[in-house]
Formats: sequence, structure tokens, C-alpha cells
Amino acid sequence: MPHYRTVRMLFRPAVEGLRFLPEGPYPTQHNGEVSWVAIQHGPKSVFGSINLLTFTEESLRGVQNRSFDLPGRPGFAFPCDDDLSFVVGLERSLGLFTPQTGSWEVFCDGIDSDVENTIINDGMIWEDNLIFGTKDLEFNNRKAGLYLYRGCDRSLIRLRNDQICSNGKAIRKLRDGVELIDIDSPTRQVCAYDLDISAGRLGPRRILLDLTDDPAVPDGAILTPDGRGLIVSMFHPTDIGTGETRWYSLDDGQLVEIWQTPGSPQNTCPNLVSCDGKIVLLITTAAENMTPERLAACANAGCIFVGETGFERVTPMPLWRC
Repeated sequence: MPHYRTVRMLFRPAVEGLRFLPEGPYPTQHNGEVSWVAIQHGPKSVFGSINLLTFTEESLRGVQNRSFDLPGRPGFAFPCDDDLSFVVGLERSLGLFTPQTGSWEVFCDGIDSDVENTIINDGMIWEDNLIFGTKDLEFNNRKAGLYLYRGCDRSLIRLRNDQICSNGKAIRKLRDGVELIDIDSPTRQVCAYDLDISAGRLGPRRILLDLTDDPAVPDGAILTPDGRGLIVSMFHPTDIGTGETRWYSLDDGQLVEIWQTPGSPQNTCPNLVSCDGKIVLLITTAAENMTPERLAACANAGCIFVGETGFERVTPMPLWRC
């Protein structure tokens, strides 16, 4: 039987638009500070933001959030090693955004240029590379891409062109290379591929976790610090109860631990953060596509939660090299 933990609400955005679709909590270089993205500020909005959340785990009185509007909808944002800017996947471009000045500088454009109605979604840094996907805005057609932006030669390489909503990603080192773990959410499967970065190529798809019978959808994910487990946030599109972020063993597929988010069933992304000498789990949740009646029954939808863990170290979260 899995071990259950109930997490507590850390931050409730005062602005309704920031509760619509929060994702991607990510530690910055400053202790007790994480960045996160509001992908879009409402169901019809075509703009989002980067947010900087400062907190201490012991006292919620110190929680502060600063929001910086972006010129479009971000799928991900990661802090750079200059301690100023962020690398952002925005709409169909990759660029650098500096919150202090509002500067937006594109360095890669034309992503998914041969299809319509897709935008960049989840991503990750691996060494000097970006691995990210896109999503079909109708969540219906297998036309979204999975990409490698190879840092050594600044090449954009499409690894797949048949996803619907590309979400959680992680990389594990193998004896003879690296393995890319990837979630195309509507499939409800966590899959893996051998990834050859120098050749810009994926090996055959293999299923690590099959959640096709689950009512919730796997969304964002991170590896456990030892690389033998995957922590997956589950997005339940119809429930009005408690949400779940789950730790699965990658050795045997067993469910190890569940963090429950009361009053917020649409979990989007997890991350492990060191704070006040502890390793805590941050979980973003969303109010996306909720009816007024469902929102009234889900009092904490769109809030950010924090929960205890038994980990003694964090999963490495690299900075982008400017």
C-alpha cells in the first residue's frame, strides 16, 4: 500500500488569472525562491507570466509573489546562470526574458511551423540542451512536436511530430547513453526512449507506466533524487475532491507515495525544493476549464501547495547557460 501525505496550501494567487493554469515550479539561485509560469491568464487569454515566489516552509507569513507579464503564453521558464534572465518557451519560440527590464530576445523561432494551432508546452534542461514539446490547443490531433534544441550547434531537431499534449519529462543516465522519459498526457502512459543527442534521434518507444484506466491524466513529472522513481502530478478533469501527486517506482511500476491536495483535483507540476534544512515538495494546481459550480466546490483550485518528504537531497535542477 502506498504511503499518503496531505499537503498544505502555500500560496493562493490573489489574481484570478494566475490561478487558471500555473505550472513549472523551479528553484532559482536564491534560497527559498522558486519561479513558476502562469501559462495563460484565463480561458481566452493569449498571454501569461513568469512568477517569482519566495517562502519559508515553517512560516507562511513570509510568502511573497512577484509576477512579470510575458508577450505570449509560456510553456516553461528556467533561470539562467547570469542570475538575471530566464530561458522561456513561448508560443512557438525560444528566447531569453529579463524580468527587471521586460526584455524579450528570441534565439530560436518557427517551432511547429508546418502545423497550425499548437504552442510550446513542458520542457527540461539537460546539459547545454533543451528538450521540450508542444500541445495541440484543441487536445484532439496528433500533430504536436517533441523537440531537442541542441546547444553545441544551436540546432532545432524535431524528435516526434505525433503528440497531442507533451508534458512531463526527465532524463536518466544509462550504461551506454541516456534515456528520455516523456508523457504525452492524453495517452495516459509514461514512456521512455533511448536518446542520441549527437545524432538527434530517439530509439523505440517503450511503456514505463500504463495509466490508461485511471480517471486522472498524468501531467508534469520529476525523477526522485536517486533516479529510480518518478513523481507525477495527476490532473483530474472532472473530480471535485482531493488531487494527487504520485511517486511511482520505475523498477517495478509500484505506487510508493501519494501527496494529496485538498480542494484542488487538477495537479499540474511537482518539484523538490530545499528550504529551511528540509526537502519539500511543491505542487502547482490549476483551475483550467472548471465550471462555476465546480470552482465553488474546489476551493483551492489554482493554488500552490507544499508537502513534507522523506528525501535527504533534491533532484538536480540545472540553470540555463546564457
